[in-house]
Amino acid sequence: MSADEQAALLRAIHDAHSRDLLRYVLRLTRGDMPFAEDVVQESLLRLWRKPEILEQSSESARAWLFTVARNLVIDDRRSARYARELQSDNVPERPSLDAIGPAVDKWVLAEALKSLSPDHRSVIVRAYYLGQTVADIAGHEQIPPGTVKSRLHYALRALRIALQERGVVQ
Repeated sequence: MSADEQAALLRAIHDAHSRDLLRYVLRLTRGDMPFAEDVVQESLLRLWRKPEILEQSSESARAWLFTVARNLVIDDRRSARYARELQSDNVPERPSLDAIGPAVDKWVLAEALKSLSPDHRSVIVRAYYLGQTVADIAGHEQIPPGTVKSRLHYALRALRIALQERGVVQ
């Protein structure tokens, strides 16, 4: 069987059975949608790896898929990870607002902006802080829109280098 034929068969089986398989797995996982989607995807991946199953009748492939999905759920529920998992609606620690981090970020960014040329700093401030469009900046600075775009490009590049020098970004 060629790869194209195999892909077409897999698409057909997916289209025919994936919704029912997802509903089945959702019942097994008590509505855990992310895990159910992972199980369906893994089941289809295993089907793709076994082309001999694809060549069987649609009902045989369906039964195989449902069996694989059920086994994946059972294996997960028997795993040590699941046994140690504690399900609770109460979060033990509530996250608190960090007052220092944003202030430091603003200070580092302000210092990096100061290292730019006045023309570059101006277009970045107008575009990203004041929310002006290219046309607005061009009108205020009395330069063509293409120049604004060029300055923005090179200003962002220079800002990234300045932040890299400060160890903020890689």
